[in-house]
Amino acid sequence: MKKLEFKNIKRKAVDVRSETAISLEFLENNATLPLIIKPAIANLDLAEWTCANRDFIDAKLLKHGAILLRDFQITTAPVFERFGLAICSELFNENGEHPRETVSGNVYTPVFYPSDRKLLWHNENSFNHFFPQKILFACRQPAQEGGETPIVDSRKVFELLNPKIKKLFLKKKVMYLRNYSDRLGLNWQKVFQTNNKAEVETRCRQAFIDFDWRENRLRTRSIRPAAVKHPKTGEMTWFTQAQHWHPACLDEQTRQLFKSSFQAEDLPRNCYYGDGTFIEDSVMEEICNIYQQLEVTFSWKKGDVLVLDNLLTAHGRNPFVGERQLLVAMGDMMSFADIEDLGEGK
Repeated sequence: MKKLEFKNIKRKAVDVRSETAISLEFLENNATLPLIIKPAIANLDLAEWTCANRDFIDAKLLKHGAILLRDFQITTAPVFERFGLAICSELFNENGEHPRETVSGNVYTPVFYPSDRKLLWHNENSFNHFFPQKILFACRQPAQEGGETPIVDSRKVFELLNPKIKKLFLKKKVMYLRNYSDRLGLNWQKVFQTNNKAEVETRCRQAFIDFDWRENRLRTRSIRPAAVKHPKTGEMTWFTQAQHWHPACLDEQTRQLFKSSFQAEDLPRNCYYGDGTFIEDSVMEEICNIYQQLEVTFSWKKGDVLVLDNLLTAHGRNPFVGERQLLVAMGDMMSFADIEDLGEGK
């Protein structure tokens, strides 16, 4: 973890109510997210302004769940990381979970996923015990066509869910099952960034993950909540990656490939109700329909920065044509234990 040190920065806060500093707007008149913040004065340093007005930004992020910072021209990894260390107390710099590349320090490329397919909505690392409170994106180069990062208010997903489905998930939770091998997906050495099985087992226990070995192949199971109470707002929010793990949510080509190649328990990823019973395809279809209904998209512009409260807002990625270059950072890590403790104290 790395913390930011500002040198030669005046600590006098900018009056955010003044149009001489920033302007606030939305994509549409009735939109609630993302809140768009633009500089209203020339050469406004985003990291410096953020450092001086952190409480203001945090309050807006809690209200809207997503902030799009536009026209600040953040296009390089060092400048993006500097901003990240201004808006987050710490940045997460241990990332073997997804096939992506480290650009510099605490900055990554987006997760690899075929450009002709849609990456469905999810809350980052919600299948893990530990996850970021904030996730940040910066656009170095927008795609020639498509490539938007659709976002969804997870509070509204929770509100719109069929009460019967909601009650079932709240009671049973979600079991995430994963098989690590060289056959398809990432092997355990890549994800855990070690060749030591004992170290893997220790980390699994620390993260409340059940595991078993099949020669050199690893299978893990973890049970996580499907919905949580936000530790600061007290709002209930749908917080899951079931759309990424359930076979019914795969594109037709991938689903048929998996069906012909694996038994259900041997799929690279799968998910069940927390008691181990199958989640019905119809249930996942209904959940995905709600996400689709609530989805908000905008076209990336070079220099854009998107900040999400990871508990309040899910994100995805649309198919695209041409080269697409985004930077990603994650910060302010917490765990389900933190949420439960804070929730009980309210």
